[in-house]
Amino acid sequence: MKPNSLKPGDTIGIIAPASPIEPEQRDKAIQLFSSFGYRIKAGESVYRRHGYLAGSDELRAEDVNRMFADPEVKAVFCIRGGYGTSRILPLIDYAMIRCNPKIFVGYSDITALHLAIHQKTGLVTFHGPMVGELAREEDPLSWSVLFRNLADPRPAGEYREQPDTDSFVMTEGTAEGPLTGGNLSLLVSTLGTPYEVETEGKILFIEEVGEEPYRVDRMLVQLRSAGKLQAANGIIFTECTDCQPKDPEKSLTIRQILNELIQPLGIPAYYGLKAGHTCPNLTLPIGVYARMNATERWLRMMEGGVC
Repeated sequence: MKPNSLKPGDTIGIIAPASPIEPEQRDKAIQLFSSFGYRIKAGESVYRRHGYLAGSDELRAEDVNRMFADPEVKAVFCIRGGYGTSRILPLIDYAMIRCNPKIFVGYSDITALHLAIHQKTGLVTFHGPMVGELAREEDPLSWSVLFRNLADPRPAGEYREQPDTDSFVMTEGTAEGPLTGGNLSLLVSTLGTPYEVETEGKILFIEEVGEEPYRVDRMLVQLRSAGKLQAANGIIFTECTDCQPKDPEKSLTIRQILNELIQPLGIPAYYGLKAGHTCPNLTLPIGVYARMNATERWLRMMEGGVC
């Protein structure tokens, strides 16, 4: 199920399903976002703080439900990630979302909502940049690619290796299938829950930030033990940002870990797609049919994410 495409002047709802954002950063980001030519409707969670959460679980879940139910809102953007999205999954009205399919954008901790919404409703959602980032850095490519995905029903095209990427191949080959994935920590956190990531016959993309290599190792072993890695048709790792070991002499590198854990699976796999906690953060429409070439290190969307 695909949402309707985004048009100039449409209303975009902004929510904070996870952690709060600092007021100065929030105000600057919303002001810059308004210059894109869309009407803005901010949820209550954008202005709330409850410790490390953007308001209570009930309030944050109600913001999600309210934005999808609001006939004026054509797309729902998250302002930041952080932590807390998993806490609200049981409070989301998935039946209502199924009846009101809309564009939904975010990444990082928002992975939990992507997986839950897509699996409970079949709606294509968009793993892409969040509003709060506008206050921190200029990243025009990420936003132009995002809005191309949201405004044009045609396939977004091909994402090839970027010049400054330290990419490498674990296993050569090509693969096809629906796209799924997200932040590694969140993918692992869904195991054993009603929102468990489904990878069979799919292209699985994985991104992570700020984790020691041994933690990345541990999470990948858990996914492998759960049968999630070997069930995929292909695997793509985005850049693992800030995942260098504190003591390199006593650690494996990310490259060594991936070669030891992924290569034996015999599944086409490569590292270095620019998506997630990296710049640019290329948009990945979860649920669309895609093709990957691990040998040449590219991913191609075979259909658009909107109608």
